[in-house]
Amino acid sequence: MTKVTVLSAPERRRRWTRAQKLRLVAESAASGLSIADFARRHDVHPNLVHAWRRQAKTGELSVTRDGATRFMPVAVASEDRATPPSADDAGGSIIEVVLRNGRLLRLSDRMAAGRAALLADALEGCAR
Repeated sequence: MTKVTVLSAPERRRRWTRAQKLRLVAESAASGLSIADFARRHDVHPNLVHAWRRQAKTGELSVTRDGATRFMPVAVASEDRATPPSADDAGGSIIEVVLRNGRLLRLSDRMAAGRAALLADALEGCAR
């Protein structure tokens, strides 16, 4: 038997909160269903589920407000892959940050966090 939804008013778009999106992303990962089957069960278009999963993976979709601190995954390189510090660092460590757009930002561990954030935003094309 086929399920039919009757709309008595003009179609309107549903608004999803960040919490709802994150809950659906978590459920879709844990369900073991295909995206199409999961979306059908929750009456959501599969493209939305794909987009929300991509946004959650990149950190774009989070429960924090804009401008709030967010945590990103960090990988520590082995010493054989580490870049040797340059002469102007005078023995300080180098931190490599791979930005969402794929660019690599190398910073001294002594750099102020605010300045590092401004540099990262500039390289990603964002404005603070």
